[in-house]
Amino acid sequence: MFKTVLMIEKALSDADVELVTTLHGEEKVSFVVLMQPRGRQDELLRALDDVALGHLDRAVHEREEEAVPTVAGESLEHSLRHLRTAGAEATGRVVEDNPLDNLRSVVEEHAADEVLVLTSPHFVEEFFHRDWASRARHKVGVPVLKLFASDS
Repeated sequence: MFKTVLMIEKALSDADVELVTTLHGEEKVSFVVLMQPRGRQDELLRALDDVALGHLDRAVHEREEEAVPTVAGESLEHSLRHLRTAGAEATGRVVEDNPLDNLRSVVEEHAADEVLVLTSPHFVEEFFHRDWASRARHKVGVPVLKLFASDS
């Protein structure tokens, strides 16, 4: 069985589940999902990303979005349910702080083969190599793959 640590910031869509569960062909996959919704600390970066992507209406309404723990928990449960329905083993937790802080210990604890980072594009962070995937590559001893989440 292939063991993957999956870092997400929103609930997985059907397309996301298909993407991550078919990366290794027919091999069974086990996921440890770390869910950390983008919070207020990223507000400026999200607004800049929205402008870069041409989503001016999102940039204007950025402050109206609240990442409440119950929504994050529900998003995680939704994601775990969908991964299990697709035939994968899946456990996970909501991460309140920076998910990279204890990523190495999660990888070691679960003997993970890889880390998948599934996020929306964050052009400002990516340009300066401050995105999760770029930073994770310096923290863990397994391959780190960055994938873009679907908009649905």
